[in-house]
Amino acid sequence: MLEKLSFLETKYKELSQKIIDPEIINNIEEWQRLVKEHADVEPIVMKYREYMKAQNTLEEDREMLQEKLDDEMKEMLKEEVSEYEETVERLEEELKVLLIPKDPNDHKNVIVEIRAGAGGDEAGLFAGDLFRMYSRYAERQGWKVEIMSTSDQGIGGFKEAIFMIKGKGAYSRLKYESGVHRVQRVPDTESSGRIHTSTATVAVLPEAEDIDLEINQNEIRIDVFRSSGNGGQSVNTTDSAVRITHIPTGMVVSCQDEKSQHKNRDKAMKILKTRLYDKMLSEQHNEIAEERRSQVGTGDRSERIRTYNFPQGRITDHRINKTIHQLENFLDGDIDEMIEGLITTDQAEKLKQVG
Repeated sequence: MLEKLSFLETKYKELSQKIIDPEIINNIEEWQRLVKEHADVEPIVMKYREYMKAQNTLEEDREMLQEKLDDEMKEMLKEEVSEYEETVERLEEELKVLLIPKDPNDHKNVIVEIRAGAGGDEAGLFAGDLFRMYSRYAERQGWKVEIMSTSDQGIGGFKEAIFMIKGKGAYSRLKYESGVHRVQRVPDTESSGRIHTSTATVAVLPEAEDIDLEINQNEIRIDVFRSSGNGGQSVNTTDSAVRITHIPTGMVVSCQDEKSQHKNRDKAMKILKTRLYDKMLSEQHNEIAEERRSQVGTGDRSERIRTYNFPQGRITDHRINKTIHQLENFLDGDIDEMIEGLITTDQAEKLKQVG
């Protein structure tokens, strides 16, 4: 660990020189990249310097204890040694946490895709419940929700809902929501009181920024068509709906929620770019050795991650074996307790790798 910290300090000194180099300042993209790297490394280096200062003082005090000293001085030094031992131990733990690899996407906005799974109408209603849950959570955080595309079920739920949540650190908190969510409840139409099980899948994707990914315009096909469904009087009287096909991957995105073809095109392009970026990230993650992967899944969308049991009023997250008995509040967006549990478990796993 100390070798790595020493290397980071050297790197920090080099970066400090580079970001004041006039030649680099003139290259705005390169300068911004280096400033970000400098800011990322700085808290680790500052903590490392604090640690080294405490470690050096501790060693000096221990050496002094070997010398001939009067009793009073010896007692004072022993007390100081004890204090510095605690300080060094605390700083060492803090450094380990700082060395946990940061997810470069944590600060980003997210695009959330919810799809009704098994269970017919009930699955669509549950997809609607999840959409409202995340919308309410975003409100509590002071984040903004922007609907990108929806496919209504007709009875209050969704076959599919795609929406963006804009806010600082949105991905860092919502990335653990990807996977299969299962609901157990008695449908309103069920006269015998039999419990039905339905599912919905959630995918949380970090918004792709221009710096992350560029799409070659020659590799996409754009079709326009007349939209269907709700959306105002003029929506289905003009060719305002847009379908974009990414030819190399066969990925298709349609958007028809806006009256303007231009706005639908922008939204569809944003969804396509984010999905392609997510595909690229998934391929990179798959190359990482199995033992280095975190046990808290943040990407396997076939993984059943959580059960919402209405008769018992509980939610259980199967990855961390945590149950919360306030289902109504949870579906109203009060999900921080579960998210904190997932973050803590994820950090503990990563800490083992650092240690």
